[in-house]
Amino acid sequence: MAYSEQRAYLELHLAVFLWGFTAILGDLIQLSALNLVWWRVFLTSLSLVFFVRIGKIVREVGLRRFLLLAGIGTIVALHWVTFYGSIKLANASIALVCMATTSLFSSILEPLIVKRPFVWYELLLGVFILPGIWLIVDGVDAGMNIGILVGLLSAALVSVFTSLNKKYIGSSDPLRITFIELGAATLFLAPFLYSLGGDKFWPSPLDWVYLLVLALLCTTLTFFLSLRALHKLSAFASNLTVNLEPVYGIFLAYFLLDDAQELSPNFYWGTALILVAVFGYTAAMRLLRRRRSKLLIQP
Repeated sequence: MAYSEQRAYLELHLAVFLWGFTAILGDLIQLSALNLVWWRVFLTSLSLVFFVRIGKIVREVGLRRFLLLAGIGTIVALHWVTFYGSIKLANASIALVCMATTSLFSSILEPLIVKRPFVWYELLLGVFILPGIWLIVDGVDAGMNIGILVGLLSAALVSVFTSLNKKYIGSSDPLRITFIELGAATLFLAPFLYSLGGDKFWPSPLDWVYLLVLALLCTTLTFFLSLRALHKLSAFASNLTVNLEPVYGIFLAYFLLDDAQELSPNFYWGTALILVAVFGYTAAMRLLRRRRSKLLIQP
């Protein structure tokens, strides 16, 4: 079966659903944000060793693209450190809510990065998410404000590396790209472990279980699915779909982490606005395509 746009959306939604568990696992793992991310990228890179030809990877990809992908990998590392930092400074629900601003950042940054015109309805849909974020975050304890700022930085970094991946991956193998980017993230973070990683470096037995699920299911598989979907979808469409991550994640946190104290009635209104933006983009794109196709077939 040919890899269609519909299949790309389905695989991306599966990846986003699995990403919803990353905040839960990050909250459960008893490591600092930096150590947690290092183990995540290290285990993920290790899981891909048998699927890529390491000795030939630079020659097959090309030195310039290899270095570009490695640079993107450092941005991925910074995104995850700030994401889990937001969880530690606030909580899983707040960190996930901040991720919903990714499409707003993407509507501004993607045109600048991939050198394409700004699209008015992308900006409109991105801005449409802001009231939803405000409704969810309104009333949060002031002590969580730093966590919110770190979470917003994490969302901006997502839009940057997603746009860069869209620009540079071309037809490259998603597994090879994942190995290069996360291998580079592993090397980039390693020098900071001693000075910034905290006292606890080695995971506990239960942490090992959570880390393996995080690395293999929520990273290796999801990176492969999301990168493959980028061959068919725009970075903005991808990032807008990623806005479902907080929806999935916060509901999971409600049942698994006892984060119910963060879920006021405003949360549900905010969630509804995010859902309207996500599915509104898809509906708007379909409507525009139908109008364009009608114009093309008219005599």
